[in-house]
Amino acid sequence: MTTVETTPAREARRSGEPLLRLEGIVKHFPITRGIIVQKKVGAVHAVDGVDLDVYPGETVGLVGETGCGKSTLARVAMRLYDATAGRIVLEGRDITDLKGEELRNLRRDMQMVFQDPYASLNPRKTVGTIVGGPMRLHKTVPRDKIKEAVQALMELVGLNPEHYNRYPHEFSGGQRQRIGVARALALRPKLIVCDEPVSALDVSIQAQILNLLSDLQDELNLTYLFIAHDLSVVRHISDRVAVMYLGKIVERGDRDDLYAQPRHPYTGALLSAVPIADPRLAREKQRIILEGDVPSPIDPPSGCRFHTRCPRSRALAKADPQVSEPWMPRCAAEEPELTPFSDTQIAACHYPLDRPIIPLDPS
Repeated sequence: MTTVETTPAREARRSGEPLLRLEGIVKHFPITRGIIVQKKVGAVHAVDGVDLDVYPGETVGLVGETGCGKSTLARVAMRLYDATAGRIVLEGRDITDLKGEELRNLRRDMQMVFQDPYASLNPRKTVGTIVGGPMRLHKTVPRDKIKEAVQALMELVGLNPEHYNRYPHEFSGGQRQRIGVARALALRPKLIVCDEPVSALDVSIQAQILNLLSDLQDELNLTYLFIAHDLSVVRHISDRVAVMYLGKIVERGDRDDLYAQPRHPYTGALLSAVPIADPRLAREKQRIILEGDVPSPIDPPSGCRFHTRCPRSRALAKADPQVSEPWMPRCAAEEPELTPFSDTQIAACHYPLDRPIIPLDPS
């Protein structure tokens, strides 16, 4: 993999107004009962009040376990889903309620790379048709120049331009994801949402795609919202990291600060599961084991949504003879607010972690 950028280089990217601002984003999916007459009986709280800024030229990583709402948040930001509540602002313009021609024109500035390269490409269309489709639809390139433009994009993402007329099944998984990247670049967007773009690929191919995304960002001044499960991948490509749990962001901060000293117990648990190549450091690492299953988003827990699985809350309750419950009463009764721990790091926890999970290498 390429060398990770130093902090000053990353700080230079984050200046001015955010390219994308999410304010209080809520997305609930209704649960209905009945066939002829449907009655709403509940809702899935997929995303519940998320604030997030993405600045021009930076990469914001979004992590969390399956079902926490990462992909739903990305689709709301892309206007593939309508938000139940909240505002989506792109370059100072409120795009929350755009429809019709205005929403179609918005696609020039926002594109998406999907998780599954096997399912996200139409098997009945050639690469030339797939990548050139946005150009034809938005008329950004003259028709007689589309083939030339598509072949230039194919070469840019590491594909052979001579394979213009091939179909997706004739490519490997990594090559198909490169086709997806080329399609996302066809309109020269300002923001690209990457929804777990490497999770379906082999490790060696993952590194190639990550390096490609980094190179394209530098060359074309792209901005990424990058979703992933693998915290090693997120650390490699991201400038800032946001951690989601059950529809809420529980911690957010600069990559180096968050990995060196996580404050939320859930972030600590995620980091404690990351393998370490150095056996000496691996033996010193504090491993956090989460008990139980993720609560249902239909009926989230009261207070802090993580308290039913939080090892820190359980340990503090066990050590306090005055507490009869399995966790600290405050965790179950009061929802924590995102609190700053430094200029670059905030977390929502009543009893934050006070020491690193992964020991620092003294060398």
